[in-house]
Amino acid sequence: MTVFLKKGFTTRVDLVTGGELFEDIVAREYYSEADASHCIHQILESVNHIHQHDIVHRDLKPENLLLASKCKGAAVKLADFGLAIEVQGEQQAWFGFAGTPGYLSPEVLRKDPYGKPVDIWACGVILYILLVGYPPFWDEDQHKLYQQIKAGAYDFPSPEWDTVTPEAKNLINQMLTINPAKRITADQALKHPWVCQRSTVASMMHRQETVECLRKFNARRKLKGAILTTMLVSRNFSVGRQSSAPASPAASAAGLAGQAAKSLLNKKSDGGVKEPQTTVVHNATDGIKGSTESCNTTTEDEDLKAAPLRTGNGSSVPEGRSSRDRTAPSAGMQPQPSLCSSAMRKQEIIKITEQLIEAINNGDFEAYTKICDPGLTSFEPEALGNLVEGMDFHKFYFENLLSKNSKPIHTTILNPHVHVIGEDAACIAYIRLTQYIDGQGRPRTSQSEETRVWHRRDGKWLNVHYHCSGAPAAPLQ
Repeated sequence: MTVFLKKGFTTRVDLVTGGELFEDIVAREYYSEADASHCIHQILESVNHIHQHDIVHRDLKPENLLLASKCKGAAVKLADFGLAIEVQGEQQAWFGFAGTPGYLSPEVLRKDPYGKPVDIWACGVILYILLVGYPPFWDEDQHKLYQQIKAGAYDFPSPEWDTVTPEAKNLINQMLTINPAKRITADQALKHPWVCQRSTVASMMHRQETVECLRKFNARRKLKGAILTTMLVSRNFSVGRQSSAPASPAASAAGLAGQAAKSLLNKKSDGGVKEPQTTVVHNATDGIKGSTESCNTTTEDEDLKAAPLRTGNGSSVPEGRSSRDRTAPSAGMQPQPSLCSSAMRKQEIIKITEQLIEAINNGDFEAYTKICDPGLTSFEPEALGNLVEGMDFHKFYFENLLSKNSKPIHTTILNPHVHVIGEDAACIAYIRLTQYIDGQGRPRTSQSEETRVWHRRDGKWLNVHYHCSGAPAAPLQ
């Protein structure tokens, strides 16, 4: 399909019907290192093509690798160019914080100037997963995850890597080189022996354990997607509805969330990688395409999304449009320092709110008290409409309920709105959706609307007031 735009640009959109590459792999009866080489070869060819045209994708990940058709041997296609940018050759510049957490490069995390090498780093992460079925960088704490990435802290553990050829590891090392100037390019990677001479260099041994790990990896991605879908569906219904309501669209959404909760229960016992238990889903109008701690969702700076890019003739093109519809940002297009500061502070408030809810879910009263002011005031359903001051009221629930709950809990912070009040105060309002397993082993969902006031003292944010309406935050059923 060809779309003719006002200024003569054309956008060609291919119809792809084969689904995700990673889903196709786990359905195969045979999968070897040579197959992984063939996959990355096709990905690198696509990346090399867009790099030759000075386009950087910025969001390469499994979800964006699709097959052209369901036919055997179908071509791999790159999808979702929503964060793609146009660059000037090999020039490096700061284009904003954008991408998906586990696939971000060190230079982006350091907020250094960057360019085409960020796509190669993501290719290195993808190749690592293609060979063993799990990512090179992972941690429940996103800050620790970013520290791993910036340090290039990955390895090739036994026994799964013992059967991978040295040439494959060499290519990964060259792709995951911290210094972008020394990182291999797409063109050079295509000439690597493991890629261009796969028939003689890459192993042909069937990698059954990789397929099994990849199946679990895919299942977790789908679980996250189901949770996000549930949250988006629930936005269309009244905030006060409960999961126990009669059969209705809202109940159906809660049922989907319940299925996800049941999957969470199964995950705890499968011995696989543990996932964070709090997800943040941003309102589209917030200027953040989607920022979550626990899922492979793209993030982009709020200030950059809100501010339009300026083209050479002075016209505005909204951020998020195809890279072919805009020119590369210049140094003069950087966001105002105040906007950057405000956006960073908002992210701090969302992050500390996540940590507080994690402490509640884990029944960790000590962690909770470190985040809350000793004189915390609160209005909440459990207090029957009374204003409560201090920590004793909350301590009762931690000691007699939350700390004794061994069943999985997953919380989604839906549409957080942060209002910055000066340098040392902020307020956040959001919908809190909690998935849990009740006493009869049935998945349940509760929903509440919450507001928290934060005050920064000695460089540390403390929750000084909390207001909750709707269902009790602690699952009592």
